Formats: sequence, structure tokens, C-alpha cells
Amino acid sequence: MRVTDENVVQQIKLKNEKTLPYLIKTYGGLLNAIIRRHLNGNQQDMEECFGDVLVSIWFHIDSFDPSKNEFNQWIAAIARYRSIDYMRKSVKLKQHMSKYEFDERISGQPSSKTLEISSLLKELTDTERTIFEKYYVEGVPSKEIANEFQAKESWVHNKLSRGRKKLKTILLKNEV
Repeated sequence: MRVTDENVVQQIKLKNEKTLPYLIKTYGGLLNAIIRRHLNGNQQDMEECFGDVLVSIWFHIDSFDPSKNEFNQWIAAIARYRSIDYMRKSVKLKQHMSKYEFDERISGQPSSKTLEISSLLKELTDTERTIFEKYYVEGVPSKEIANEFQAKESWVHNKLSRGRKKLKTILLKNEV
């Protein structure tokens, strides 16, 4: 069945996979604008948040009540609250990182967590480690990192993604 504005909610409830491209094409601009407003500049978080918004729409469609508001208002609210959650998570992460830096300055020695992280980062190539430190520790935007390496921003995100996967594999091996 063809997906239209009139039957989009019904098609999501029926779990018609053709609805996802329709949602992205029809409402993607609205969702991206809302997400971008709250997560200004962090491309990776914006992409993850967009995916989470789509998943939330997909799995929580039964909570949509057409008598309370329009479908586009409902998905806009989901995008807003998800992006706020991502923003809070980012702020917590930055506070957490700065707490370790503060602990290091007070004690004069790096904390055990910082030593663990730095030894873990040694498993990455020099390029990956530099990108990781700039992006996650120093908070340098991916666009600036790409300019520094004279590469595309997608290359930076690719390096970050591969580095995270590599670190995850190492951490999982250590847990066993």
C-alpha cells in the first residue's frame, strides 16, 4: 500500500517498512532542524539522535493521539525531547572529563581511570589517537579536525567510528 499523509500513522502501526523513507523524505527537514537547534555542531550526535527519533516514532506510535495534536507536532516533540536528552548526555560527559582533569591537578598524578583511558588509546594508530583526543577530550569540532588533516569531515567521523569499534573490541576482550 502507498504511504500518504493521511495513512502514515496507520502504516507505521502496521510496521510497513516503506513508511521509514516516507518519514525521512517528508518530515526529515523538520526533525533535523529541531535536532540541529539543540545539538549545534556535533554532527555525530545529530545523526544518532535522528536515528533515535525515528526508532521512537516507530515503536511508540501507539501513544500518538490525533485528538490531542497533529502527527507532525507529535514527532517534533519527540525530536525536541530526544535532542535535549543528547545535549544533557554531552554536558554530563564534558563535566565528567573535566572532573578527571581537576582530580589530576589536585593530586599531581593522573587518576587510575585516566591511566586506563590513556593506555587504551595507545591501542589506536597515531592518527586515530590524535583525532580521538581532539574530538572527545579537547572538544574540537570535526570540521576543524578535517581541515587540519586536509580531509573531508566524513573521514573524521569514519576514523572516530572505527576507533570506537576497535576500543570496544579491546574492552570486551579484557572483560572475558
